[in-house]
Amino acid sequence: MSVAKSAAAHIDWTKLSTSLGLKTETVAALSAFRKRNDEARRVLSDLKEQKTTVDFAHYRKVLKNQAVIDEVEKAFQSFKPTSYDVQAQIKSIEAVEAKALERAKFTATKVESELADLEATLKNIETSRPIDELTVDDVLKSRPEIAEKVDALLAKSKWDTKGYNSKFGYVTLF
Repeated sequence: MSVAKSAAAHIDWTKLSTSLGLKTETVAALSAFRKRNDEARRVLSDLKEQKTTVDFAHYRKVLKNQAVIDEVEKAFQSFKPTSYDVQAQIKSIEAVEAKALERAKFTATKVESELADLEATLKNIETSRPIDELTVDDVLKSRPEIAEKVDALLAKSKWDTKGYNSKFGYVTLF
């Protein structure tokens, strides 16, 4: 248990939420959990520091009514804390934990697939020819839809490209 406590104390929560690329709802849930956990630990440490013994001898000296002190002491010694069945809460916690684990696995697979796509794109960029060495045939070979669109425009006798004149100006030969 002490290993878990020391590991929990050394978690860099800001780095955890930013480096994994978690959804905002997951980050909010993590921060809410952290806040509740810190508050529970603080309350627990405060309760552990409180004095738990009752000095009945002191009260016998101070108070005149000894019967009240005897009654309170008898009730105190016969007190047994009530035990609660927390299995329902544990089951709900396990359900939330399972859902969070499922989301984490989904996020991990998504991140891994995106990383593989980015690595493939980077490799493609690194191995491709510079743009100044490309020819029109190379572009048409890699993007055949451009050739189809140009052929369709030429078949309709449309010789100009939409938006070209507004971007580059109307060029005419005199």
